[in-house]
Amino acid sequence: MLLSLDALFAATVLFVGGHFLLSSEPLRRPLTKWLGAQGFVTVYSLAVTGALLWMGLAYSAAPVLTVWTPPPELTWIPLVVLPFAGILVVAAFTTPSPTLVGGERFGSSLDDPAPGILRVTRHPFLWGTALWAGAHLLVNGDLASITVFGGILVLCLGGMRHIDQKREASMGAQWGPVKLTTSAVPFAALIAGRTRMDWAGLGWWRPLAGLLLYVVLLGAHPWLIGVTALPV
Repeated sequence: MLLSLDALFAATVLFVGGHFLLSSEPLRRPLTKWLGAQGFVTVYSLAVTGALLWMGLAYSAAPVLTVWTPPPELTWIPLVVLPFAGILVVAAFTTPSPTLVGGERFGSSLDDPAPGILRVTRHPFLWGTALWAGAHLLVNGDLASITVFGGILVLCLGGMRHIDQKREASMGAQWGPVKLTTSAVPFAALIAGRTRMDWAGLGWWRPLAGLLLYVVLLGAHPWLIGVTALPV
């Protein structure tokens, strides 16, 4: 039993820690110089993908060791939260953003430093994933789930600050307009009056596609995971 959980813990540490380690300047700079920019991206992608696959396999093989039993009321939280997560993820990948992987190139090409969903948060993908991980963390009280979803939540929340620091260093003055008109915390820039919602940039089809993604994953949950996502 412990061996399976140990493998899962190791895979999660490798997946989460690998992101921070490989993207840190003290390691990223010499590796990029040695491998070249594209070579580094390839190695980085292979490393985190391999760790993710290992984590997924270890999670599926891990024994169910209950740490706590979530109350039945919490089982409704994913149904309420995850539609917003779907919208954030879809909008993240369909909106030019300097916080995406390789997004520095958008710094000098965008007329608007914060189009669409970036007026809500400059990290829509990480927030969408954080909502997904946090919602699952609340309704799964076994040690394996706590390890996986807790690790992903740490990666998402810590990754926002890490990305901001990297972009400020790499983009220089071009990061200023992005930082001024956006916020890492959702809606903070809007509430502070530093920006106004760009409904045209968000469009109608991104929220619709995000909701469709949610419905598809909800329906496929028994096939993908083996259990229904609906409260029973």
